[in-house]
Amino acid sequence: MDLKLDREKLDHVVRHALVEDIGRGDITTQLTIPKDKEVIAKILLKEPCVICGLEVAEKVFKTIDSSVIFKSLAEDGKKVKSGKAKAIARISGKAASILSSERVALNLLSMMSGIATRTREFVDQIEPYKTKISDTRKTIPGLRELQKYAVRVGGGYNHRMGLDEMILIKDNHIKVTEGYEKLPSIPKGFKIEIEAQSIEEFKHALYFKPDVIMLDNMSLEDIKEAVKIRNNTEFKSHHPPTKLEASGGINMDNVKKVAATGVDIISIGELTDSVKAIDMSLEVL
Repeated sequence: MDLKLDREKLDHVVRHALVEDIGRGDITTQLTIPKDKEVIAKILLKEPCVICGLEVAEKVFKTIDSSVIFKSLAEDGKKVKSGKAKAIARISGKAASILSSERVALNLLSMMSGIATRTREFVDQIEPYKTKISDTRKTIPGLRELQKYAVRVGGGYNHRMGLDEMILIKDNHIKVTEGYEKLPSIPKGFKIEIEAQSIEEFKHALYFKPDVIMLDNMSLEDIKEAVKIRNNTEFKSHHPPTKLEASGGINMDNVKKVAATGVDIISIGELTDSVKAIDMSLEVL
């Protein structure tokens, strides 16, 4: 799995976030902190989590001041237990640079760690099964690159990054075209996914031989039936075999039951659209 961040997109996100936060200047720091004053600070973790975003936090500090020294004391993807003052990074350099960078660095680091932590909880919950936990496009505008990276760090997988990545025919597309029968021919060379909300729709979708069929808000019984139909000899001959993705209404209480049906993918919007940030702070020593 690729755990690298797109450097160009990371640079854009960090610069935009700093402009948003600092605006015309950090007037409080400019008023109270001597320009040449140097300090040492640590980022302290206040609750257990899967760490994610240390590279992003470092990028924030160094964008403000390239002379700032950022040392990670943890590693992305690792579960870290919080102590009374569990340090996960050490920063040294000009006090003004560190204080002006603090909030943006913590915002991104705590958000990404929250996503990685929640993703890992879902992944651990279905550990006996081969089903993959996937995110969706329900991301915070402008932060998709970071959020989807955090899902990967947590052990999950990314669905398409954007509308240009694959063909995904959803219920509204089918309504506008007035039914499966009137869908146009799909050009070769594209990955294709079709959404189905019932067994009848699933059977229609299956004959298109798509790469993936999304079983949207279907009951456990219908999901089991869809898996059974897909697994029969006729449809097993599809090359590549059609994968099944369960989506909608899936949470920590029922995700294991959904995985037990035999679906290949479970997509969960909660990973990125309503994640709880991890509690952490920056303290000057």
